[in-house]
Amino acid sequence: MRAGQGVGGIGLALMLCGALAACGGGGGSGGGGTGSSSSSSSGGPVFTSGVYAPASTYVNQCQTPRTGTDPYSHVAYPDRAGSTLLENYWLRSWNNDLYLWYSEVTDVNPAAYSNTLDYFAQLKTFATTASGADKDKFHFTYPTAEWESLSNSGVDVGYGISWVLISSTPPREARAALVEPGTTAASDGVSRGDEVVSVDGVGINDNTSAGIDTLNEGLFPTVAGTAHTIVLQPVGGGANYSVTLTPAAIATSSVYQPIAISTGTGAVGYLLFNDHLAPAEQEFATAIATLKADNVTDLVLDMRYNGGGYLDIASEAAYMIAGPANTAGKNFETTVFNDKHPTVDPVTGQTITPTPFITTAEGFSETQGTALPYLGLSRVFVLTGPDTCSASESVINGLRGAGVTVIQIGSTTCGKPYGFYPQDNCGTTYFSIQFQGVNNAGFGDYPDGFAPANQTPSNVGYHIPGCSVADDFTHQLGDVAEARLAAALAYRASGATGTCPAATGVSGRASILSTTAGAGSDAAHEDGRLVRSPLREIRILGKPRT
Repeated sequence: MRAGQGVGGIGLALMLCGALAACGGGGGSGGGGTGSSSSSSSGGPVFTSGVYAPASTYVNQCQTPRTGTDPYSHVAYPDRAGSTLLENYWLRSWNNDLYLWYSEVTDVNPAAYSNTLDYFAQLKTFATTASGADKDKFHFTYPTAEWESLSNSGVDVGYGISWVLISSTPPREARAALVEPGTTAASDGVSRGDEVVSVDGVGINDNTSAGIDTLNEGLFPTVAGTAHTIVLQPVGGGANYSVTLTPAAIATSSVYQPIAISTGTGAVGYLLFNDHLAPAEQEFATAIATLKADNVTDLVLDMRYNGGGYLDIASEAAYMIAGPANTAGKNFETTVFNDKHPTVDPVTGQTITPTPFITTAEGFSETQGTALPYLGLSRVFVLTGPDTCSASESVINGLRGAGVTVIQIGSTTCGKPYGFYPQDNCGTTYFSIQFQGVNNAGFGDYPDGFAPANQTPSNVGYHIPGCSVADDFTHQLGDVAEARLAAALAYRASGATGTCPAATGVSGRASILSTTAGAGSDAAHEDGRLVRSPLREIRILGKPRT
C-alpha cells in the first residue's frame, strides 16, 4: 500500500511508528512554489498559478505506462508514454475540478515534486473541524491492481486476523479483534482479545528502527509467502503461545452468520456487518432472509469494524432493515458536489438525483434486479466504534432521515459524511473527497462522527440516542455477555426511554492518536483502531442508475 496520507491520520505501515522521525505524514520532496510561471527542463507544461487546463489534456500520460488488458474490465490499458510531470499536471487539474474543497487547496507548482504521491498529498485542505481534527482525513492512494482485487473480491494479503491497536506507542497494546473462520490463524487457536507479545523475536515495545520494521511487517504483511512467528497472550489468561503464520491472499467475510437471540419479548437478531464491498450485497441479503425466517422483532446491527464501501450497498442494507413501509417515497442520500457542479454529476455526466432506498439488487454479487428481503423495522440498535466509517455512517444517517429510530451503542464513529469516485491514472487509484451526502431530512453535518447521547465530552461528535460502551475484547462478538451487545439488549428490555450502563466508551480519536506513552489498558474498557488498508474506510458511489 502507498498512501498520500493514511486514513484517520494513520498510514498502514506507520501504525507502530513509535519515536521514529520517519513516521511523519506524507510531504513534498521539494517544496511548492506558487504565484509565478515556470516550465520543466524537458519543455513540459508552463505553470501559472490559478490557471488550469482540462484534466483530459494530461490524462494517461505515464512515466511507466502499463501494457496489456485490465483483468476486471477486459479493456486495454489506456496508458501512453509520458512523465511524472504530466501525471502531476493531470492530478492538479483533476483535483481542482472535482475536490469538494478545491478553493482551500494551495496551488503548488507540479514541477516542484519528483514523486507524484508526494504531490498528491498536498492537494487537500489542511483546515480542522470543531474538535480540532483534520477536516480531510481521507485523502489517499492505492495501486490500481490491488484496489480492483480487493473491491471486487474482498481479498487482501494477511492472515485473516484484524489487529486493533489500543496503544501504538510504548507501552504498546495490540490485540486480535477479528479472526476469519477457516484460516490457519483460527485453527491455531488465535482468538479475539489475544494480545501480541512479540513478532519474529522482537518484543512489542521495541522502539528501534529495525524492531519497528519487524513488528510492522510481521503484523501487517504486504507480501505473501514469508512466514512470521507471533507470540500471543490469551485474553482469558494462561501461558503465552506461539503461532507461525504465512500471509496469503485472504477473502474476508463482509457479513457473518446471523444470530437470533431469544428474549421474553420476542427474538432479537444480531448481525455482524464488516464492510460494504461487492460480496456484502449477497451476504447481507442472505442474512436478512435468515433473520426474517427467525421472526426477529428487533435487530442489533454490529458495525463497530465496518469502514464503508459502496453507497448503493449501504442503501440496500438500510432498505432491508426498514422495509418499504418506512422508506417508500424517501431518499436514502443525496450527493452534493462542489459549487462548480451544482446539478450534474461531474464524473458520470448524469443529472444529480438522490440515491433512493434501493429495493432490488444492483448486481454487485447478487443477480441484478433480484427483490431484496426486508425486516420492516422502525427501530434498529447499531453497535459502533471509531472504525465505523463512511458508508456505515450513511446507514445510520439514511435511516434517521427516513424516520427510523437508530439507537447507538458504543463510541464515536469516524466522522466521514463525504465520498469519492476512485480514479485510476497510470496504475495508481486516487481517492480525493468529491461530495458530501445528506439524508432525506437534508442532514449530513457530522465530520466528528456520531456519538451516543451520554458520551463525554459532549462537544465531540453529533449525539444521538444510545449508550457509551467501550469495546469488550474479553468476549466473542455475538456473545450476549459482550458489553456492547449486552447494553443493547438491556436498553431494549428497559422500555421506551431506555437505560444505559455507566459510560465507558472513549470520546473519540484523540486518545487513539496520542503520542504520549501511558499506562497499560484494560481490554474490557478501551477502544482502539483497527489496522487495515485505507480503502476499507470509504464511501464510493456504485453503479450509475438511469
